[in-house]
Amino acid sequence: MAHVHGKDMMKEMNKSVEPIGKQIAKGSLASATVHTGGKIMSKVVKHPILVFGLGVVSGILIYKYRKEIISGTTKLVDSGKDFVLQQKENLEDLVEETKEES
Repeated sequence: MAHVHGKDMMKEMNKSVEPIGKQIAKGSLASATVHTGGKIMSKVVKHPILVFGLGVVSGILIYKYRKEIISGTTKLVDSGKDFVLQQKENLEDLVEETKEES
């Protein structure tokens, strides 16, 4: 693993960091979505038939797309396991480098 110093360090940092404006836009959108969803749900909860209808519709959709949901979840779990193993290897490499330098 090579270390980067000086001007090259700033180039590397710019590659890995999103512009701050993009992050602010994402946060604002998420906040607005949560706020709007909360208003809608507070109105829906007052009508039991709508709650029942939403449950039926969500059950039908989950049943219809169950294979896609399962395969997507499996892919997500596998990628999570791969990520953890990769980070474990990176940590082991760092520990070995530190021991070699000492």
